[in-house]
Amino acid sequence: MFPLPKALLISTLALAAATGLFARSGFKWEELETIDRQWPQAIATTTGLRYLVTAEGRGETPKPGDRVKVLFKGMFFDGRVFDQALSPAAPFAFRVGRGEIIAGWEEAIAAMRVGEKRTLIVPYDLAYGSRGRPPLIPRQTSLVFEVELLAIEPNPASLEVR
Repeated sequence: MFPLPKALLISTLALAAATGLFARSGFKWEELETIDRQWPQAIATTTGLRYLVTAEGRGETPKPGDRVKVLFKGMFFDGRVFDQALSPAAPFAFRVGRGEIIAGWEEAIAAMRVGEKRTLIVPYDLAYGSRGRPPLIPRQTSLVFEVELLAIEPNPASLEVR
């Protein structure tokens, strides 16, 4: 076996890095450029999710099985809104850890406190995946959400154990 020339090795590594071969970000190259430009302070998690805390919350974080109520606005990278629930009288509600929502939300909401607001930048693999959710969400589409955690209702089953 012949060793690779140093220049070929460096260019191969650069190409692999540029195409996302080493990064598990789930974002396309042009999306990463947009993220760096629009949300330079976004915190990246090990799964590729990125987020900004825009308002601090208080109290505990939700536990698996707890029911949470949130307000949200879901957008494409170009700012077009595809879904929203912005009325405190009719928030979006679901149980944490039950697979009722996309993986990016599961991760983010589980770390939030009541009153906290976050901007979530969700790579397509933590959103609706390579298939999307036609006709609303095209395939391999990363999404942006503005989310506010309004309330946590403890799971009655977990209260019995406590």
